[in-house]
Amino acid sequence: MTSSPLFAKAVGRRKTAIANLSLIPGSGKIYVNNYLAKDFFSSHLSRYLVIYKPFIISTHIDFDAKVKVRGGGLPKQSEAVQLSLARALLTAQPKNQRVFRENYLLTRDSREKERRKYGLKKARKAPQFSKR
Repeated sequence: MTSSPLFAKAVGRRKTAIANLSLIPGSGKIYVNNYLAKDFFSSHLSRYLVIYKPFIISTHIDFDAKVKVRGGGLPKQSEAVQLSLARALLTAQPKNQRVFRENYLLTRDSREKERRKYGLKKARKAPQFSKR
């Protein structure tokens, strides 16, 4: 992979997974942590299809995406990559915003793990109460 001029940058997050994406002119390939996306998500083919959804919806695929992703597990990493890819493609082709919105590709899922509170065993689980 050669270094090409940068076209757009975007960040996608899901739970603790963070994806930093750079969009460069190319032929529609996605590189995740210096691997092809198909190889990176080889054990989870459905995760690979989740990533390509913005490319499928977008009319012209003349970009390559280079992604650095960390944190979370493979399912959440793929959702973070999907959001960052949709945001970057929106920067490149603003006319696709309505289509991306209808397919919920620009919606950030903000659900995260709740923190543990002192005096409790977990976030909400309390120790058993005894009267005597």
